[in-house]
Amino acid sequence: MARPMTEGEMQRTVGGEAVTLSGILAIMAIAVMTVVAYKLFTSGGQRQASVKLPGGFSFVW
Repeated sequence: MARPMTEGEMQRTVGGEAVTLSGILAIMAIAVMTVVAYKLFTSGGQRQASVKLPGGFSFVW
């Protein structure tokens, strides 16, 4: 059962979880795009190159 917070509990409560989660997700997205870009630029003279990432994502160029 939920109860109202006391003044002391409200003063000790700090935020920041959303900022941390957003930062981690942004870093992960940047890391994935870095791998894709690296594979793209190192594919060089191949006629067709591809990248397969976990989760079923596949990029072919």
